[in-house]
Amino acid sequence: MLESMQSTTAAEEIKTKQFLTQFIRVLYSPYKVFREVASEPRYIPIIIVLLFFILSNTIFGYMVLSKSYVEETFPKVDLLAGRFDVWTDNSTLWHPAPNVNITLDYSDYVNGSYYGDRSIEFSANDSSNIFVKLVDVGPVNCSGPSGFKALSFKVKFVNPQTLPSTALILLYSGDTSRYFLYNLTESLLTSKVGVWNNFTIPLADTLWEDHGGDWSKISGIALSFVWPKNFDIKVLLDGLYFRGLYENQLSKDPVGYASIISIFGLFQFLIQLFVISGIIFIFLNAFGGKVSWKSLLVCVGLALITLSIQNIINSAILSQTLDNLYYSLEYLGGTVSEKAIETAKLNEAASLFSIIANYVQLLIFAWLTLLCTIANHVLSGLSWAKSAFPSLIALLVSYMIRLFIGL
Repeated sequence: MLESMQSTTAAEEIKTKQFLTQFIRVLYSPYKVFREVASEPRYIPIIIVLLFFILSNTIFGYMVLSKSYVEETFPKVDLLAGRFDVWTDNSTLWHPAPNVNITLDYSDYVNGSYYGDRSIEFSANDSSNIFVKLVDVGPVNCSGPSGFKALSFKVKFVNPQTLPSTALILLYSGDTSRYFLYNLTESLLTSKVGVWNNFTIPLADTLWEDHGGDWSKISGIALSFVWPKNFDIKVLLDGLYFRGLYENQLSKDPVGYASIISIFGLFQFLIQLFVISGIIFIFLNAFGGKVSWKSLLVCVGLALITLSIQNIINSAILSQTLDNLYYSLEYLGGTVSEKAIETAKLNEAASLFSIIANYVQLLIFAWLTLLCTIANHVLSGLSWAKSAFPSLIALLVSYMIRLFIGL
């Protein structure tokens, strides 16, 4: 009696061990594993594969984010709050010289999400100069590794039909008696009237004249444009930002990002599991194969272990081939042409990884198709051709759905 109980216990332990190792054995002995599932399907192996996929996907996503640096700006853009280019979206922030009028132009502005839906207009009648200043901003740190590295803006000279003979930028520190001065006149040589001209000025540079300023406490900006004689002047300004500081977003909230990646991994796995299983189930039954939904679901779930293998391989490739990626203001919220240029740069930086990862994806796709085909053949008894066709269709549909919803 005792020997019989011990034999039964040992058999149960062996069977439990078999179930717990199915997600590994399916990689090298799929036919045997799928026969086990056909005789006694259990959901435990799917849960193990799901957890393994979430872990591998989180590691891969974490590695990608660790190499991703996003350009910070001041003022900070908040798309959800509808706060874009604050300094050129609000005319009340500026202090003009007595001869200058300031209004907002809703018809002529730079078309990019970071630039808002308007520009700011500076105008003067029968005058030779425009002088405006923006005070009490910040203070903005433009010094050291944690400081902003550049000042960028876009200017359109509408009237007169000649460019200014002198252009100056002033950055104040504390009050208007302490400032840095930059002569923009030479940069105007390549500018044009009637179009938006882009300027990116390096900060804390020797080209700036120091008049008692402090780069760590920039508190205001002034612009001065001077013409050789009087005109009716109209100048538009847009996209005024301190920039050039790139930060890794992962360092700000590692737990939060890991949680988000894990949730995306969960949905990605479940969508593929049910889409692939559902399509295969419909086709196999249409072909005359009597298939149990539970058995098929478990088999497909086990086959999806290949996606975890893909994540592991991609993580190893990424660590060796991908340098840091820098997502600039132009990429995040610039014009169509700016985004295209920055996207091309990012694609070039990630080209080697992308090429190798694409080949890995093709191999994993083929491997997963083969495993699903074997499972279909074992469960339904249909021919190899009738078993392979549903697998291929299901995987293609699943892939397109993932692309469409961005998973």
